[in-house]
Amino acid sequence: MTQIFLGIDIGATKSHAVLADEQGRVLAFGHGGPGNYEVVGWDGLQATLEGVTQAALAEAGATADAVTAAAFGIAGYDWPGERAQHIEAIETLGLACPYTLLNDVAIGVVAGAPEGWGLGLVAGTGSNCWGRAADGREGRSTGGGDIFGEYGGGGDLVVRAVQAVALAWTRRGPQTALTRAFIEAAGAGGIEDFLEGLWMGRYELTSDAAPLVFEVAAEGDQVALETIRWLGRELGGLAIGVIRQLEFEEQAFDIVQIGSLWKGSPILTATALTTVQAVAPGARMVRLAAPPVVGSVLLAMEQVGLDFRPLRAGLIEATTE
Repeated sequence: MTQIFLGIDIGATKSHAVLADEQGRVLAFGHGGPGNYEVVGWDGLQATLEGVTQAALAEAGATADAVTAAAFGIAGYDWPGERAQHIEAIETLGLACPYTLLNDVAIGVVAGAPEGWGLGLVAGTGSNCWGRAADGREGRSTGGGDIFGEYGGGGDLVVRAVQAVALAWTRRGPQTALTRAFIEAAGAGGIEDFLEGLWMGRYELTSDAAPLVFEVAAEGDQVALETIRWLGRELGGLAIGVIRQLEFEEQAFDIVQIGSLWKGSPILTATALTTVQAVAPGARMVRLAAPPVVGSVLLAMEQVGLDFRPLRAGLIEATTE
């Protein structure tokens, strides 16, 4: 009898479901919109779960009771206090099989690290870091951002750059080409109008302005370059915390780079890696090239003791296509 494994990736902007068999053959896909409860609420999470799951089952011509095992990587699932409501949403799917529930960063680790364990380091709009040991132990940052002293996202990069512009205007710091770039991006009349406008709410710079910092740095601006290095050190620090939790200091392992900010400059990756290797010399950086939902499929297989490593490459190729 064919075994069917269900992998789910619920994100803040899009969600996916994949059904695969024990040979690693992809049977069906399901696509949907955001499902993070922090974005769409609990009803929205449930609706997205049901939508992507039913789409995949329908394409495969299967029913929920045919699923052998499942795994759910869900954005927004960060704390034990959120587990009960996530489980309640999953239970509405009518699955009669073992399953596991993790933060979506964790499935990125399984998808991106060849051995299925290591760290996932997110640098996107925000930042996060989760780790998984070979024996299944997990480590993590809080994912709470600046309220918990965690920086590493595009928003953090922009705020740091704006601070540098303010320091330059008050003569507390060196002059920088970021000033002109931000004035033009905001449509301000000058530096004083720009700073006043930010304070008064006439202007706003979000994480969407992060590419400006990379562009100015590429032109050789030292302040922009140091801003990127600062972010790299912060990201490296997030990883170091998880490395210590999992006692990876003496191991060789992969740090899976997740998020679009990593594309901004090789300096970001180099600085983060140098920071990490001061504590864990065996750390390697690898970009996440596989769809994260692959990690969920592999973890579903793990639920019934199936060694997923020989199947990983085929699943990645099929889901990428």
